[in-house]
Amino acid sequence: MRLLILGGTEFVGRAVTEEASARGWDVTVFHRGRHAAPPGVAELLGDRTAPDGLAALARGAADGPGWDLVVDTWSGAPSAVRDAARLLAGRAGRYMYVSSRSVYAYPAPAGLPEDGPLVTGASPDAGGDVPYAQAKRGGELAALDAFGDRALLARAGLILGPGENIGRLPWWLGRIARGGPVLAPGGPDLDLQYIDARDLAGWLLDAARAGLHGPYNLVSRPGHTTMGRLLEACVRVTGSGAELRWVPEEAILAAGVEPWSDLPVWLPPGELYDTLHRGDVERAHAAGLRCRPVEETVADTWTWLEKLGGRAPQRPDRPAVGLDPEVEARLLGSA
Repeated sequence: MRLLILGGTEFVGRAVTEEASARGWDVTVFHRGRHAAPPGVAELLGDRTAPDGLAALARGAADGPGWDLVVDTWSGAPSAVRDAARLLAGRAGRYMYVSSRSVYAYPAPAGLPEDGPLVTGASPDAGGDVPYAQAKRGGELAALDAFGDRALLARAGLILGPGENIGRLPWWLGRIARGGPVLAPGGPDLDLQYIDARDLAGWLLDAARAGLHGPYNLVSRPGHTTMGRLLEACVRVTGSGAELRWVPEEAILAAGVEPWSDLPVWLPPGELYDTLHRGDVERAHAAGLRCRPVEETVADTWTWLEKLGGRAPQRPDRPAVGLDPEVEARLLGSA
């Protein structure tokens, strides 16, 4: 199989690139050159937001045999997906766009499948600064416009694992590694949904071979793990002896702490929790999605962090996450 990945040097894109290389696929990455590509892949350099930024990709498409599969992880203006997809429509067999469950109209009720209502106002021609949900839906529309039933829309949920450059699991690991009392939000039995980037990558490549198309919600089943299991795994792998102190959600919210951003991954029960942690994923699981245990994801992420000296990379277009230590101390002192 010949794979072209648009990106391919960070987190999800890199996981796809490494999985395809491990399978013996012929891999080409098109990227800006800001990060080193995995070894053994062909490279095309260009910035898809710049004038004539697809020139190297156009030459590669014209000069080579084409690709069986394109994987696109773009999360900016949909016009960038539109331009790349149109360029590649005649030179690639299938196009997989890594989208997001944010494309569903909010609030998405618990158990919402792929045919649920979608956000309005999205356009494949939108450029500039586009809200995330509309940007992802616009990217979907661009992929469908160019590839039709040769396009797959991978609507991923929360993504964790080695290489994470958003900072959610790395923040928890770093905080727990420091030891001492640790504010644990809500209760340990709260169900979580997420997907390890490596499981997402493997499913995408399997789906390409199977000729799948259309939208798929890609995340673990509800209850694949819990907040307690996630944080307890962090305590074990760091060996810090940290003490998890479970603080009621009412006290956390009353202190002005923001779920998801101040306390990554965690959401109190409600509309946003239903949207992000209670989605219907049976279509993807019926098509072969398998999610590894949370303990493996946590352990491998910690191993990766240790190799980096404990400091994870941070995407420049995403805000840093994590709870202010002074706020944590006040909440722990009053709990």
